[in-house]
Amino acid sequence: MVFNSELLKKIVMVYGPSSREHLIREVISNEIKDHVDELSTDALGNLIARKKGPGKKVMISAHMDQIGLIITDIDKDGFLRFGNIGGISPAVTFSQRVIFENGTVGAIYSEPVEDLSKLKLEDMYIDIGAKTKEEAEMSVSIGDICVYHADYSENSNVVFTPYLDDRVGCFVAIEALKSIQTTENDLYFVFSVQEEVGLRGARTAAYGVDPDFGIAVDVTIHGDTPKAKRFAVGLHKGAAIKVKDNSVISHPVVRERLVHLAKEKGIPYQMEVLEFGGTDSGAIHMNKTGVPSGVISIPTRYVHSTVEMASKEDITNCVALLTAYLEERL
Repeated sequence: MVFNSELLKKIVMVYGPSSREHLIREVISNEIKDHVDELSTDALGNLIARKKGPGKKVMISAHMDQIGLIITDIDKDGFLRFGNIGGISPAVTFSQRVIFENGTVGAIYSEPVEDLSKLKLEDMYIDIGAKTKEEAEMSVSIGDICVYHADYSENSNVVFTPYLDDRVGCFVAIEALKSIQTTENDLYFVFSVQEEVGLRGARTAAYGVDPDFGIAVDVTIHGDTPKAKRFAVGLHKGAAIKVKDNSVISHPVVRERLVHLAKEKGIPYQMEVLEFGGTDSGAIHMNKTGVPSGVISIPTRYVHSTVEMASKEDITNCVALLTAYLEERL
């Protein structure tokens, strides 16, 4: 498989924080519309692409939404105060550029603090260069959401860019969807909304699809950098097959099948036991009377920063593993 850098770059750079996923939904829809039998958007905004088959219903979910900053107040001098949409770190956010849906760019800084290690979001503001509140309000309103504004970069080994979480999961799902010509299973590829604020899109999508099996595709953290917390997942070691996180214990039937296929197909893999966090599978597996579910994770350094980093080999192996799982009758 040739790594499709052009596609990944295109989808990570599209604005789409939680609740405002319409632009990335349109991009993904245009990318996959010729490769599916049905394409729809549900009431909450999830994009659902069906590839028909005679067997079991399988829901594959990757979330489209990004973390972001929501404007809570504009002071008399035009400085913007904000809250978080999803997991925002003050240390990461300090001194970053952000961009709003209308293209307005701002810089994040803080009031004077004696100890930056104690910096809180409430100490920080966004400066868009406005002279007054009235001037700022010509570009930004209370309730508007901005996202980190940084470039996509890559070399022969890795990509590093904001919002691999979870546009790289969307990328894996798209590439697998395109590679499957016929299927023994009835496949529902869901590009979900509002994962970063509580797995909300996956919950409603699972209710509508009512799958027999569920697979989430998302990033996971790393344990392979200097003095990192002990964690047996790292870059360039293969697709990560989740055992558990705080939202799900992967069903043995799904997990063991993924491991079997990785061994059978010669796909490098590693096992992921995450002590926090969650993915869309956390919502899928509790749908109605229960759905056997698992996760294919892309090992990623520096999650929820502007330099999220993943291995091209790992991403390619995740595509291969997802494709292999979906091509066999379940």
